[in-house]
Amino acid sequence: MSNEDPRTQELVDEFTRRFQSAPTHISVGPGRVNLIGEHTDYNDGFVLPIALYRDIRIALRPRTDRTVRAYSLEYDDWYEFSIDDLKYDEDVLWSNYMMGMAWVLEEQGVRLQGMDAVVSGNVPRASGLSSSAALEVATGKALLVASGQPDAVIGVPLATSAQRAENKFVGVNCGIMDQFISVLGAEDNALLIDCRSLEYRLIPFPAQAALVIGNTKASRSLAGSAYNERRSQCEQGVALLQQELPDIAALRDVTSEQLEAHKHLLPELVYRRCRHVVSENERVMQTVDAFQRGDLAEAGRLMDASHASLRDDYEVSSAALDAMVDAMRSAGGCIGARLTGAGFGGCAIALVEPGSEQAVGDAIFDLYPKATNIWPEIYTSRPGPGAHVLELA
Repeated sequence: MSNEDPRTQELVDEFTRRFQSAPTHISVGPGRVNLIGEHTDYNDGFVLPIALYRDIRIALRPRTDRTVRAYSLEYDDWYEFSIDDLKYDEDVLWSNYMMGMAWVLEEQGVRLQGMDAVVSGNVPRASGLSSSAALEVATGKALLVASGQPDAVIGVPLATSAQRAENKFVGVNCGIMDQFISVLGAEDNALLIDCRSLEYRLIPFPAQAALVIGNTKASRSLAGSAYNERRSQCEQGVALLQQELPDIAALRDVTSEQLEAHKHLLPELVYRRCRHVVSENERVMQTVDAFQRGDLAEAGRLMDASHASLRDDYEVSSAALDAMVDAMRSAGGCIGARLTGAGFGGCAIALVEPGSEQAVGDAIFDLYPKATNIWPEIYTSRPGPGAHVLELA
């Protein structure tokens, strides 16, 4: 990304217009999409996300006091707060992600300075592509730069700080994946994350594959309550399995063979929830292996199996997501497709042959609206870089 990037230039111009001076830096926090590994993160499992070439950007100029003055381009909305007086604001929701990051960094002993800021993003909101994590990470980077301490909190600690901001300040009980990939993503790589140990490794994304993301534009209103219910069903499953498997601490510790051998301990519904998580963890590792062997057909089969498991065992798909996945798979060049994110609405992702993106997109625009009466959005992106800061000349 350079000064010549049209979005960067638009942001610089907007900042200059709003504050009558030029910004000194632009902080970038990317959104993400998860290739495979859904509802595994809060079960201490494995996930395989990528950072997108869609991001939240913050043009900023440091201040000498502890005031943050921020203007959101998309909301056309001003917000001002003091780092000495951070309180959740239920009337201006986007501001809380910024205040939450200031709160967490101060809590960790980083003495922050204020900044003037213009915030802009092209990560679709409420779509399951983690616009909230992108805003948290971009804000964290921006506040650290504005305070002259760009390296005070970096890498995994920045990701866990952003997760803490969302958990404790915003009040959303999210896992670590979204913030982790936003901070640590790398161009042309997926990131295998162990959600227990927070160990991670870059997995090269195959050059002979491309991605198409289909946004169902359908309501995700059920996702929150269902998330909490699924989480408690998984915890119930672990508690029951511990009667005969005392060494397990989470479903991550259970193999498919063990689950089948002890399924008599579980109510049918809890068994199916556990079967999804256990098999999904295995699919993540099998996908990594398939990528490393260049076996895209196997990777596609695993994505298809993941969707079936999310639909039938975990029951977090929806008519809209199923219609989106069906439309993707109808196109020549689609290798595999699945819902991505918490489910019920949001996005699906397809692994496709390079050059077939248009055909997959055409199939979605043809079939999906007929099935749902909803007009979708389609994005393509290879794996992009993680969070970074651009210093302006």
